[in-house]
Parts: sequence; structure tokens; C-alpha cells
Amino acid sequence: MNAENTVTKGESKIPRAVAGVFLLLGTAFLIALFGLFAYFLGSRAYYFEQAFPGVHIRGVDLGGMDHEEIVAALQENLTYPLTGTIVLSDGEQMWTATPVELGAFMDFNIMAQQAIAVGRSGNVVDRLLMQIESWYGSHHLPAVVVFDHIIGNHYLHNLGLEIDQPTVEATIKLRGTDVDTTAGQVGRALNIAATLETLEAPIAAMIDAEIPLIIDESPPSVLDASSTAEKADRLLSEPIKLTADGFEGISLSPEDVASLLRFELIDGTPTGTYDISMDPVGLRALLEPVGPDLERKAANARFIFNDDTGELDLLEPAVIGRTLILEETIDALNESIETGEHKFALVFEIDPPEVGDDATAAGLGISEPVSVVSSYFNGSSSERIQNIQTASSAFHGLLIPPGGSLSMAEVLGDISLDNGYAEALIIYGDKTIKGVGGGVCQVSTTLFRTAFFGGLKIEERHPHAYRVGYYEQGPGSPGPGLDATVFVPVVDFIFTNDTPNWLLSETYIYGTQLLWKFYSTSDDRVVDWSRQISKKVDAPKPLYKENPDLDKGELNQIDYEADGMDVVVYRVVTLEDAVLHEDIIKTHYLPWQEIWEFGPGTELPDDVEVEES
Repeated sequence: MNAENTVTKGESKIPRAVAGVFLLLGTAFLIALFGLFAYFLGSRAYYFEQAFPGVHIRGVDLGGMDHEEIVAALQENLTYPLTGTIVLSDGEQMWTATPVELGAFMDFNIMAQQAIAVGRSGNVVDRLLMQIESWYGSHHLPAVVVFDHIIGNHYLHNLGLEIDQPTVEATIKLRGTDVDTTAGQVGRALNIAATLETLEAPIAAMIDAEIPLIIDESPPSVLDASSTAEKADRLLSEPIKLTADGFEGISLSPEDVASLLRFELIDGTPTGTYDISMDPVGLRALLEPVGPDLERKAANARFIFNDDTGELDLLEPAVIGRTLILEETIDALNESIETGEHKFALVFEIDPPEVGDDATAAGLGISEPVSVVSSYFNGSSSERIQNIQTASSAFHGLLIPPGGSLSMAEVLGDISLDNGYAEALIIYGDKTIKGVGGGVCQVSTTLFRTAFFGGLKIEERHPHAYRVGYYEQGPGSPGPGLDATVFVPVVDFIFTNDTPNWLLSETYIYGTQLLWKFYSTSDDRVVDWSRQISKKVDAPKPLYKENPDLDKGELNQIDYEADGMDVVVYRVVTLEDAVLHEDIIKTHYLPWQEIWEFGPGTELPDDVEVEES
């Protein structure tokens, strides 16, 4: 019984000890808490409206200072806006400014308020912890730097007045034949907003700095026109010669070239430049008038057939046709400016002839004469003979291709004094008068008969108004109904070479004989022809006219009598059993009166008709 009691008493002493410890700890905590509370209340009372110890701004200890003292202390120590250095640079140019000039200043009142607010904001625990931190350590606040962009903008604006410059295009112009240029200029504008942004960091950190100014550049389209000026100078250094084969050329003086030069800005190039060219309108006006003179119609080589060798002998070389191409010439001329050339070949469209100088008789299918005809012109005036010679020579050595047609008017071209013709008698309406080219119908009649008897296809033929004695002269004359007149360009004679081979025309004059030959290779066609004459009418009595320009007793015959009649010529051309052509050629000849002129006082035959004056 006693032993059990002893054990029980020993176990009860442990909880009491633990309880004592907890009591002591609780008491100590309460005392510490009371002490902290007392410190909190005491320090707040002691540092009323003052910064707690340990509060710093940029290394300045502000503990125990009131608002005014803090402001004074900071003003004395934080002098960066007044003493800092900001160097603004633009290449090698530099401008030095203090931060305050750029709009930076310290807000000392705000910093004083923030310093005093340390340990006095937040809940009780936060305040206590902040007081302890500043007491035992330190509490560093940042400086409050204000950057007024309005002031900075004003400063940079004034700086921009020194930096900014407009964009200027390089120019090039002509003064006579002198080339004047002015250099371009890159536009520059100070980017104030961007520059202010770059100033933010060093000013906020209160450090000195060199800040490159932000400059916006606007380059001109052309900065330098000197290379174009050099080309223009070269071009104007001497005349430009426009040449062509067989053409004396066109010479453009430097003054002429200067009047044509144009300078045009080339877009889309990195550096920009001016294109130099000659005015297409001016060049066109210069070249268009000479275009027809430069034009050449392609012409086959002309030959005569050598009866001894059976080969062709070259009579006239072939002519390569050409036509001036204005636009390509202008383009090529402007392209040549780059090379500085002063001699330039005009550009032509080339039309090569069908038959060149190297053609052979075998190659053209020519081996023999296929039609030979002569006509005679006894009694012709020298002017008429001249015209016969001039017109017939146009057909000498001429080649007509298989299936090709020959127009006499086209071959003869302009019948004029300039082209070697003379004035002689011609039939004009119902009269025989003097006109340029009288006698050409001797040629057309002979050509018609050569084609007729050669069995070729007749496309167009016109008869004379009356029978002309020349065309019924000489041996082998076929008589009336086989003449042909031409009056270029209205009345023509045309035939077609409807054979498989080329046809070579040769013409010869022997005294008063016109000999016409066609050479080819016969396809054995046969020509049958006949004639029917009807309605013959006698020529009127001769008519005499007085001409005061003639002397007494002088007579001059100006027209010749001819009986009228209707003639129908029939022609059938066959090849083997096939009829190639079946022609009916009708001619109505008017009766024609013989006319004489006489001088005043001339005695005339009896019973003649005299025209009343």
C-alpha cells in the first residue's frame, strides 16, 4: 500500500516541470512582445515626422531627418541634373548638354515623403519589420528622377535646326552645247521622339552618356548626275553621222544633237540616275522625209542569154530591197549613246531578191528563145526614138517568174523628162498632141505581140483609138488589131507567165527595128490565131490649120490619115490536147483625119478643107 503511493508521487513531478517551462517561455514572449510594442510606439513617438534610422537614397543617410532636412540633404548630394553630362553625337559633330537642359530634374519632395513613409505604411507587422530592417540594416530607396519630354523636345527641336536639311535632287540641263549639273543632297531630319526614348535609360540611371542622335534620312532619286553629264559631253563633242549604203548620210551637228537630247529619271534603281536619249518625235521628224529616198525595192539580177554557151551572162546585179524602220532606228540610236559612238548605221528591213547574181540558166529553166517579135518605126522623130529606147531598155534582162504577172506600167514607173523621156506625138482623146513619152506605145505593142505569139495569158490590153502606121510597118507585121496602148498609170498592159519556167525578156534596137525576145524552155504550147475585119470607113479629107508661128509657104503635118474599121482577133493556145487560152480581142478603130499646119499666106491645094480661124 505504501509502495504504490510512492510510485504515484514520483510520476506527478514531470508535468509540473514542463508546465513551468512553458510558463516561463510565455512570460518571456509577452515581455518581448511588450518590448517590441513599446519600441514600436516609442520610436514612432521619438521619430515623429522623421525618417527612421537606416533609410538611404543614393547613399545619403536620411535617418532622423524631417521633410525639409531630407530635401536639403538630397539637394546637396544629388546634383546629377545640374552636373551630369549627356553628349549628343551626329557623326563627328557633338553637342554637350546637362540633364536638366534636356528636361531631367529630381523630385526631392516625393523622395522626402517616401523616406518618411518607410516603417509607416502597411499593417502593424509590416511597419514593425520595416523599422527593424532599417534599424539593424539599411533601407535604400531609389532616387526619383523626372524626365520632362516637353523640355527635351524643345532642346532637340533647336538642335534639329542645325541638323535638318531638305532632300535635293541632282539636276542636269543643257546650256547650248554645255552640260550643267548640280549635286543632289540627302534629306536629314532629327527624330526627336526616338532620340528622347534613347535618353530615358541614362537619365533614369543618373549616369553620364554619349547618345547618337536618331536621324531619319531621305535620299534623293538621283544624288549624282555626273556620269550622265559625261555621256552627254561625249555625245556633244563632235557631229553624229547617220549612214546607209548608197546614201550620203545625215550629219547632226552638236547643236542639232543638243536640241534633241532628253534627260529622264530612271525609276527602280538603287542609286538612281538619269537616262539620256534623243527625242523620238524629233528624230522621227528628221528621218521620215528621207525614208522614201532610202527605200529600195528588191530587184532580181538581170541577165542576157548567151546563145553560144547556153548560159546566163550577168547584165545588172540584183538589188537587195530595204525599208527604213523608223522606230528600231530610233531605239538603236538611243542605245548607241551608251557607247559614245558618233557614226551610226540606219536600221532597215531587208527584202532579198528572188534571183541573185549567181543564178544559172538551168536553175531558172531557161534554155532557148520561145517568142521573138519585131516592130518597126520608120519615119519616127528623134524624140520618139529616144522614148522607144528609154522604155524598151526597162525590159531588157528582166525576169518573170513562173505564175508571175508583168505590169508594163509598174515596170516603167513615172514617164517624165527626169527619167529620160522626151516630148513627142501622143494620142490624147480624139487628138494627136505633143506629150512626154510619145512612142512608148511602140514598146507596149511589141511586148503585147511577143506575149501573144508566145501563147502567154493576156490579162489586160487596150487598143489605140485609130490605126497607127508604125504598127503595120515592116516585114512580118501582123497588121491591124494587134496593137496595145499604155498611159501610165491609168491604162496598162499586163500578161502572166503561165509556164512552169522563168521567162527572160531581152530587147534590142537595130536602126528603126525593135526586136523583142522571150527566153525560157518551151512546153510545146501551140498558138493558132485568125482575124476578121469589118465596117471599114474611109479617112476624112485632110484638114489644114493656119499657124502664125510658121513662115509663108511652110507646111507641117501634125496628124496622119487612117481608115476606120472593126477588127476581131481570135487566138487559141493549146498544150497537147488541152486548151490553155481562148481569146477574142476586139478593136474599134476610128477613121482619122490627116491634119496640116501652114504659115500665113501659104498657097494650098484646091479642094481642101481649111479650119476657120
